[in-house]
Amino acid sequence: MLTVDHVSVRRGTTVTLQDISLSLGPNRTLAVVGESGAGKSTLIAAILGLVPCSSGQVTWDNAPVRRCRPALVMQEPRSAFNPRMSLRRAVMEPLVAQGMVADPDRLNALCHGLEIAPDLLDRRPTEVSIGQAQRMGILRALIAKPPLVLFDEPLSALDAVTQKHTARLIAQMQHEEGFASLIVTHDLGYAAAFADDIAVLRAGRVEELTRSQSFVQAPQTAYGRMLRDAAFTLGALEQVA
Repeated sequence: MLTVDHVSVRRGTTVTLQDISLSLGPNRTLAVVGESGAGKSTLIAAILGLVPCSSGQVTWDNAPVRRCRPALVMQEPRSAFNPRMSLRRAVMEPLVAQGMVADPDRLNALCHGLEIAPDLLDRRPTEVSIGQAQRMGILRALIAKPPLVLFDEPLSALDAVTQKHTARLIAQMQHEEGFASLIVTHDLGYAAAFADDIAVLRAGRVEELTRSQSFVQAPQTAYGRMLRDAAFTLGALEQVA
C-alpha cells in the first residue's frame, strides 16, 4: 500500500505541498484534481523521490517507495521517449534497468490488451500517432509488473475520442494487472468515471478526499462544489439529480 504521511515540500521559501496525507491500495485508483499550481505534479515528484520532503514520509508497505519500482506515464507521450531509439528498445528499458529478462509472451499479451500492433515496436516515436505513443508509454510502464503506476495527465495530449478509448484501456489493464493507480488530471469526468476516490488539491493542501461518486453528488467544500459545478457547465460531468 502507498502511504503519504503528513508530507510537506518546500522549494526555497515557498511551500508547494503542506501536510499531505493519502493512502492507496492495490487495484485501486485515486484521482488527484485541482487547478494549475495546486501541487499535483509536485505530489507525483515527491512520491517518486524526485523532490525531497521537508517533513513527513512516503512509503510502500512501510518501505521506501523506490523499492517497489513504481512506474510513471507522462503527459506528453512522444517527449517521454528517446527519438533516436526504437520503441521496442525504449519499452524494454525498465527490464534492462532492473536486470530482468524480457518475456515475449507478456509483451505480446500487453500489446494485445493495449491494442498495439507488434510491428509498431520497430518504429521510432515520431513515426506513430500521439495515441499510439501514449499506449506505448503505458506498455513501458507495465512491462516490469510494477505494483504502483503514476499517471501525470495521461489523456490531455489526446483528442476526445482517443481519450475515452485510452481511459478504458487503462482501466482494463489495471483490472487485469492489479496495480495501484494514482492519476493526476484536470478532467473531473475522467476522475468520476474511472477513479475509486478523488483528492482535491488547492494551494498545496488536500481540500477534500472522498469517494468519486460522493464527490459528484455532494462535494464537502465550497471549492469542491466550484470545481464540480464548472465541470457540469463545461459538459465534463452529467448532472446528478
